[in-house]
Amino acid sequence: MTDALAKALRDFFTPRMLGLVLWPLLGSVLLWSLLGYFFWHDLVNGLQHLASVPALKNLFGDTVLHVVSEFSVAVALFLILPPLVQATALLITATVAMPLMVEFVARRDYPQLERRRGGTIMGSVWNALGSTLAYLLLWLVTLPLWLFGLPAVVLPVLLNGWLNDRLFRYDALSEHASRDEYALLRGRAGGRFYLLGCVASLIQLVPVVNLVAPVYSGLCFIHFGCAALVRLRSSAAA
Repeated sequence: MTDALAKALRDFFTPRMLGLVLWPLLGSVLLWSLLGYFFWHDLVNGLQHLASVPALKNLFGDTVLHVVSEFSVAVALFLILPPLVQATALLITATVAMPLMVEFVARRDYPQLERRRGGTIMGSVWNALGSTLAYLLLWLVTLPLWLFGLPAVVLPVLLNGWLNDRLFRYDALSEHASRDEYALLRGRAGGRFYLLGCVASLIQLVPVVNLVAPVYSGLCFIHFGCAALVRLRSSAAA
C-alpha cells in the first residue's frame, strides 16, 4: 500500500494527471450549485420537517431535532453539501477520468501486464451509479449521528472509504483482470482495498488538498490493483 501511495504521488505531478485534477471537482460544484439554486428552499423545508416526525423524535430526542430545525441552513451547508460535492467528484473521476489514468499508469509501470478485460464500460457505469446511490442512502441514514463528536469524526472516514473502494477498485482492475481474477482479488485483498479507501478518505477530508484528492485516490487504486494482479498471476504460474 505504501508503494502504491508513493507511485501515485509521483504520477500525480505529471502534466497529464495535473490536467485532470480540477474539472471533476468543478463539474461537481457547478452541478450542485445549479441544483441548490433551484431546490434550496425545498431542502431547508425538508430538514425543518424532520423535527416534527414522531419516529425520529423517539430515536434521537427533541434536542437533536431542534438543532436540525433551528439551524437547518447551516446543517445543509456543512453536513449535506460537502459530502454531495465530494461524492459527485469521485463519481465523475471514476467514470470519466479513470480510463485515461489506467492507460497512463499501465503504459508507464505495467507494460507487460496482459489485458484480459473482465470489466465493461456499462459495468463501470452501473458500479459507479449503484455505489454512489448506496453511499448517499447510508449517509442520509447516519446523518443525525454526524451531530455528535465521535461519529462526526469516524463516519466520514468509514463511508468515504467504502465509496472509494467500491468506485475505484472496479475501474482500476476492469481493463487488465479477468472476471475470475477480479473475484479472487476481491476475496483475498478486499480488506486492503477498503483500508486504502479509508486512507484516501482521510486525504479527501483535508481542506484544499481535497480539491485534488479524487485523481490522486484513483491513481493509488490503479497502482495497488495492478500490483496485486501481478502478484496473483505470479503465484498462479509458480
